[in-house]
Amino acid sequence: MRHDRHDQLFRSIPNVVRVAARRFGDAPALVDGELRLSFRELEARMIQAVRSALALGIGPGDRVGLCAPNSAEWIVAALGIQGAGGVVVPLNTRFKAREISYILRRSGAKALFAAASFLGTDYIADLRRTDPDLPALRTTVSLPAPGGHEDAHPPWYELFSTSSAFTESFARTSIDRLTPDDVSDVMFTSGTTGHPKGVVLTHGQTLRAYGWMSAEYTFTASDTFLVIPPFFHCFGYKAGWLASLMHGVTVVPMAVFDAGRALRMIHEERVSIVLGPPTIFHDLLNHPDRSAYDLSSLRVSMTGGTTVPESLIRAMKKDLSFDIVLSAYGLTEASALVTTGRVGDTEETVARTTGRPIPDVEVRIADDAGREVPPGRDGEILVRGYTVTRGYWDDPEATAAAIDTDGWLHTGDVGHVDADGNLAIVDRKKEMYIVGGFNAYPAEIEKLLLGHAALAEVAVIGVPDERLGEVGCAFVVPRPGASVTEEDLIAWAREHMANFKVPRHVRFVDRLPRNASQKVLKHELRAGYGG
Repeated sequence: MRHDRHDQLFRSIPNVVRVAARRFGDAPALVDGELRLSFRELEARMIQAVRSALALGIGPGDRVGLCAPNSAEWIVAALGIQGAGGVVVPLNTRFKAREISYILRRSGAKALFAAASFLGTDYIADLRRTDPDLPALRTTVSLPAPGGHEDAHPPWYELFSTSSAFTESFARTSIDRLTPDDVSDVMFTSGTTGHPKGVVLTHGQTLRAYGWMSAEYTFTASDTFLVIPPFFHCFGYKAGWLASLMHGVTVVPMAVFDAGRALRMIHEERVSIVLGPPTIFHDLLNHPDRSAYDLSSLRVSMTGGTTVPESLIRAMKKDLSFDIVLSAYGLTEASALVTTGRVGDTEETVARTTGRPIPDVEVRIADDAGREVPPGRDGEILVRGYTVTRGYWDDPEATAAAIDTDGWLHTGDVGHVDADGNLAIVDRKKEMYIVGGFNAYPAEIEKLLLGHAALAEVAVIGVPDERLGEVGCAFVVPRPGASVTEEDLIAWAREHMANFKVPRHVRFVDRLPRNASQKVLKHELRAGYGG
């Protein structure tokens, strides 16, 4: 595999911390409640964690589940596992025990690091009740809840670090053995459309992609990043704390998003970077106490994962003080980074597209027969390049179905490329529905509907119709203080889009159901549709 300066400089994810400690020293690396660690202190904790992981029997290639909220403990645990040569298997903290058990068994995990309590859940205790013979339960580490203050008892990563067999020198040698081609993590897909599949990714892929992205986004050592997206997703883990440490950015993890608390943290910590889905910025903008906080430190944002109205981008700049607002597209199978906007792109470009492919990654739009289609025409998005996974964990059939013999990853997403090379996402193929013979793509319709001044958020699904087969149903969250009826919205839609795209039904809701990655759970909308 070809490498670039980022994976050659850092070589592995744990080595990022060692390089950062040399470069940034006593500058703040991590702020988690009362806990404040410099880059040197974070390196020291990582070395202790590697020693502890080695003492637990974790070695090269061993998979280890990690289930905890965004916190300093998550970061230290991941670095310890990887530094010992292990492979992190991040687990969705919103999953129930049976869902977690499936992933741990599927990945062959030999150990589990999990929060002792988060949102009322003790993951290890629940798993012991649900699946007592689970191999990962033979070696467990209970992580304290986030918040920052040190317990009276020694932290988990110091429990074994006094062992003479695993000295500091031994831990550093273990990190030195890692190469860019070693597997760093197995990231399981969200499972919203079926059983999760484990995406195999390497240290080098991650360092190369997010080293480039964070440099393009102008991350600097004077920045502070409030990391809201969950660490079990690339958005929070790789575009979040890891990208930050590569540039000396201070990381402030947020375990559970709350708009009021986020505003206070931005104010108190002088936060300059916030990346996340549009719903986060809607909530910040609409919070009744927003004006009480100084948000002038905000500088860089990227929002994606769904439609982004141009009005939101303007409001993020005007009312939240962001200088840079970008959009991006990725999926776990391509290290979650395929295209992104560039600094200087117009608001229209950021709202209308997800930008251009990152360097050394190709995007191709193909019809159902696999033939490339011209610019402006919709087709399936295919991706090829160094970010593409080497395959699904222990699933050669699924790998062959997703990645063809020429190395193209078939994403299942529908989109088109404009004359400037920007990629616009139309929809997931599986979410498409057919209205009287016409293909209707919910993401496209959602983007159009968000042009209505009264709408804050919208999600569209296809529902049965006796005459047309299927028609659209729009689930709508109105803007605070706005007034709109179903009849008004349908009439407005008829003026602004082709008839087959116009939703025949509208449901007004207070919020859209989302998973912890902030993806709208459309299966819940379908289940709750009332005909």
